[in-house]
This record gives sequence, structure tokens and C-alpha cells, in this order.
Amino acid sequence: MTTGEGSNRLESGSYLVFLALVTLALGAIAWPFVSPLLWAMLAAIMFQPLYQWFLTKLGGGGNRAAIATLLVITFAVIIPALFIGGVVVEQATSVVVAFREGRIDVAGWFDAVFSMLPAMVQEQLNLESLGTAEMVQQRAQELALESSGLIASQAVAITGSAFGFVLSFGIGLYVTYFLLRDGRELGTSLLAHLPLASEVVPQLAERFLAIVRATIKGSIVVGLVQGALGAATYWIAGMPSVVLLGLLTAIFSLLPAIGPAIVWGPVALYLLATGDIWQGVLVLVSGVAIIGMADNVLRPILVGRDTGIPDWMILITTLGGIALMGLAGIVVGPVIAGLFLAGWSILYRERNPEAPDEAEEPTEAEPEQA
Repeated sequence: MTTGEGSNRLESGSYLVFLALVTLALGAIAWPFVSPLLWAMLAAIMFQPLYQWFLTKLGGGGNRAAIATLLVITFAVIIPALFIGGVVVEQATSVVVAFREGRIDVAGWFDAVFSMLPAMVQEQLNLESLGTAEMVQQRAQELALESSGLIASQAVAITGSAFGFVLSFGIGLYVTYFLLRDGRELGTSLLAHLPLASEVVPQLAERFLAIVRATIKGSIVVGLVQGALGAATYWIAGMPSVVLLGLLTAIFSLLPAIGPAIVWGPVALYLLATGDIWQGVLVLVSGVAIIGMADNVLRPILVGRDTGIPDWMILITTLGGIALMGLAGIVVGPVIAGLFLAGWSILYRERNPEAPDEAEEPTEAEPEQA
């Protein structure tokens, strides 16, 4: 039997069905740990330059370099994230309890804001049964009660699955270690086994790495900076729960165009309506000149050139990714969008060789940013 005949037999319908079933079975078995596996892959991609630096400094010891990189990840990223998460949960719970017990004067704040609105807006609110402070207070307390029930159920779920959290956390670190040490070899082997044309695979791999780096640097890092600037601004203005407000500012910064203004805008309005004039002006000025400008200043430095994904697609895929996969969707959504655009642009260039190569220009300089 010749090599060609053997290849034809292996690629017959029955063997391909067997491979598909085994692949699906492996995916189903690994699915409970898809989130830690995903974060491990992202960490290995982002911290690969640090691993290479340790590899050089430690004399080529792959195991020692991987352990040193994991220590940096643990103390610089994981521990601060767990601490901030604990503070956010505590502040969110206190806000919910204050709403539920009526200790937050929503009625007084509403009266002050309502009197400042144009007559046409006041009439519309009256038609929607939102023109009285008592109705707004009732709606706010109902929302707080629902939120408190959600927080309580989530707390019970987290407590009840503490072993699962520790297991997932350990698996994530374990996989990150091996991906840091052997990631390049594994990536090369995986690309070699993909059932795609040899000239297409490198382009998709380059596009994938570029979008992952751009998404993490341009969205998560910039969002954290904007959240920190927002928290500092709210603290100076005397707002309570500044860590919670800072986290909300960081989350909403993922949305193109409006972004953090969804948070600092109402905060400034609240301060102005309650008579804290200089504090409200401070939040407005900081929101426009500092928090808002941070994105324009940092994104070109961290990301370099644009990823080529339209803002509306980033918005849809980010929100859809969060709804489908939680926080991991912040990265997964834009990555899928970028691969979608890259795949169709590659097909277009194959069918139209004379067309100008504009779609992939933004990715050429990206690998050099790492």
C-alpha cells in the first residue's frame, strides 16, 4: 500500500467521523475548566516576553524561568485582583443594604434633579409614573431587594463551590506554567496539524496573537487605568464606595465612544444636584480631561496601530462575549470578531489577487509591540 493510498483511507468519511467524535468528547470533558484554560492561554501569551527575559537572565533554565514568571503573575496580578474583588463585594453589599433600608435619600436627590429638568421632560416622566419622588424611591428599593437576593445567591454559590474554585485556580496556574515553558513548540505543532492551507495558517495565527495583545493592552489595561483615575477622582470628591465606582468605570470603559461617562456623568449630576458644586465640577473636569483622555493617550502607546475592528463590532462582540462567557468574553468576543474579519479578508485576497492588501495592514506592526 502506497503512502497516498494510506492517506486516502485515513481521510475517508468514517475516520473523519471518528476524529470529530473524539474531538467533541475531549471538548466536553475539558469544558468545565474552559475558563481557567482560557485565562492560562491569555496569560502565557501576554507574559511570554517576561518569560523570555527570565530565560535569558537565569541562564536558559526553562523550569526556573516559568516559575519566576508565575510568581510575578501571582503577586502582581492575582493577589491584587482578589483583594480588590473582596473590597468591591463588601461595598456593593453595603450599598444594596442601604437602599433596602431606605438610608439613601433617593427622594431628596430626585426632587433636586427633577426641578432642574425642562418642562417637557418633566411631563414625560409624569406620563411614565416616574414624576414623583415616592415612586422613584419605591422603584429603587425594589431594585435593591432584587439585587440583594442576587448577591446573596451568588455568595452562597461561591461558598458552596469553594473546592471547585481552588481546583480551577490550581489548574489555571498549572497550565500557565507549561504554556509558558512549551507554548511555542505546542503552537507550532498545533498549526502544523490544522486542516487548513499552509499559506493561510500563519496569517490567522499572526492575526490571533495581534488581536489578543491589542485587546488586553487596549481594553483591559486602559480600562484599569481609567478605573483607577475614576476611583481617585470619586475619593477626592467625597463619594462613598469609590472602589465599586472605580470598577464600574473600568468596566464601562470597554464600551466605545461613551465608555466611562456612563459612571462619572451621573456621579457629577448627583453631586451638583445635592449642592456639592465644586465636587461635581471636579468630577466633570476630571471625566473629560483626565479619565476620558487617558484612552486617547495610552491606547496608541500600548497597542500601536489599530486592530482593524470597527467600534460597533467591538461593542457587540464584547457585550455578547460577556453575556455568553462572563469576564472571559471581554477578550473572546473581539478575538472572534478579528478572526472573522481576517478569514473573510484572506478569502477575498485569494479570489482577487490584484486587490490592494489593506485589510491586514494594521496587524503587521503589532507583534513588535509585545
